[in-house]
Amino acid sequence: MIAPVKEKIILGIDPGTNVMGYGVLRVRGARPEMVAMGVIDLRRVGDTYLKLKHIHERVLGIIESYLPDELAIEAPFFGKNVQSMLKLGRAQGVAMAAALSRDIPITEYAPLKIKMAITGNGQASKEQVADMLRRMLHFREDDMPAFMDATDAMAAAYCHYLQMGRPAVEKAYRGWKDFVAKNPDKVR
Repeated sequence: MIAPVKEKIILGIDPGTNVMGYGVLRVRGARPEMVAMGVIDLRRVGDTYLKLKHIHERVLGIIESYLPDELAIEAPFFGKNVQSMLKLGRAQGVAMAAALSRDIPITEYAPLKIKMAITGNGQASKEQVADMLRRMLHFREDDMPAFMDATDAMAAAYCHYLQMGRPAVEKAYRGWKDFVAKNPDKVR
């Protein structure tokens, strides 16, 4: 049973270095509704550091537009390409820094956990996740975004909604000091 809340806005982010997805979910009582879903398209930005600057600016813009109470972000998966992991981690970190600069609590979810929460199958495809979200949030098929990164971000927000009122099992940070306290090995 999901604990009812008066109103809460959850920003979901699917980190990416070429396309970063975002989804904004409003929860009224125990009823979720999609507010916005889209992508930050970075494919035309050639310089890696300019991409990070653009991510920071755009995430702050989304935060200022929708005033989220919490951020749910997909954790990077562990792949074989170390350079790709490093780039993805930087993109995620910049998005997290934008939220932390506005004192927005962050919860990180593994991709498997998000897929399991949405579809009941941790190995579900992006298309299966998107279709299940469309059904649960009651939006039309023509409202489906061109990039699945947007629905992946909405899935992170919806997964967080499903976890409301339950004990936290993922990493949640309440600010920079809390992040440092929970990650002493990552801070020098």
